[in-house]
Parts: sequence; structure tokens; C-alpha cells
Amino acid sequence: MIAVAAPPSEPLRAGTALKRAARDFYEESWRLVLLNSALSAYVLTVLALGAVAPPALLLLLGAGPLAAALVSAAVTVVETGSLTFLETAAGLRRCFGRGLLLGAAVAVFALATVVAVRFYGGAGTLAWPLAVLVLYLAGIFALYQLLLWPLALRDCARPLREAAAEAGIALVRRPLGTLGLGVALLAVNLAGLALAVLPFLTMTVAYSALAAARFALPPPQLEEA
Repeated sequence: MIAVAAPPSEPLRAGTALKRAARDFYEESWRLVLLNSALSAYVLTVLALGAVAPPALLLLLGAGPLAAALVSAAVTVVETGSLTFLETAAGLRRCFGRGLLLGAAVAVFALATVVAVRFYGGAGTLAWPLAVLVLYLAGIFALYQLLLWPLALRDCARPLREAAAEAGIALVRRPLGTLGLGVALLAVNLAGLALAVLPFLTMTVAYSALAAARFALPPPQLEEA
């Protein structure tokens, strides 16, 4: 018999992606929490150093590859249903450069946003609408990142511009779903910050990576004989 591929599946809705991400996290939590713990420890260490020597904050760029390894692991879980330490290490090596680039882009945009908001916010009431516009654009950029990172790290050999274009098209086609996912994940991470319990905090980012991967990527297809 001839194997026939099933037609491409549509990506999951935001609610479904959140539910399946919870299941994925339950099954692979101990590996993902280790990755997220490494990311958190690195960021907290750099912030502590930056409080003493501000130039040390440049080391935050090193968080990009660690975040990329976490998202790559989430993509592996979504596409294969499991995750091993060998796959995690391979993902870090494979996506190191792309993670550094994506992290640098996020850092530059965040810095530009802070500078612009402070400038327009202190320029008088007539400039306040521009400050609001900057925050609005920052929100759109954050939603775009939810789609871009899983698509860009799914295959690091694929040109980044193609993944960027695909993420932009997905955002235009699914604005409400992406917004709903973003708001839900923001609430999850704010809840973690409010509880201020480190083990819980290390889980929120890993769960967010799984949810973003579930939402951005189509469900894996099975071939039928």
C-alpha cells in the first residue's frame, strides 16, 4: 500500500494550546525545569553583578542561547512527544547563534522602548499619546515574539527571514488568538512573580515556551497506509 500524507493541520487555538501545554509540562517537567532553572540562575546572577557594575548587564545577551535551548526543547516535545538530555544539549549547540541573535533583537527593542517611553513621558502632556503608541508597538512586538521563536528555532538551518515572514503572516491571520495567548501567559507569569516562590517561577517560563510552541506550530501529522 502507498503511504499518503494527511493534509496539513491548522495550528491549535489559544485555549487548546494552553491545555495541551499543561499536559506536556506535566510529562516533561523535570527536564524543562532544569533548563528554565539554568536560565533563571544566569539572569539573576547577571542582574546581581549589574547592580554593582552596570556594564555587566551586557552579559544578559548570553540569556538568548539559554532561552533558545528552552524553546527548542519545547518544540521537540510538541513534535515528538518526548525529550532527552541528548536532544536538549544538541538543541543548545544547534541554536546557539540564532538564540544570541534573537535575544539581542529583544534586548535592543526593550531598551529602545524604555528610552522612548521615558522621553515622551517626560516631554509634556502633548507627547503622552506617543508614549502610549510606543507601548502599543511594544505589545505587538511581544506577541510577534511568541510566534517567531518557535518557528525560528524549529529548524535553525532555515533562513531566519523566512521564519520571520511566517510569524508576521501568522500574527496578521490570528490576531485575537495571539492576543488571548499573550494575555493568558502574562497572567501566568505575573502570578508566579506575585507568589515569589522560585520553583514556581522556574515553571512559568517553561510552560510559556510550550504554550507558544503548541500555538505557533501545526500539530504533528501521522502517515496513514
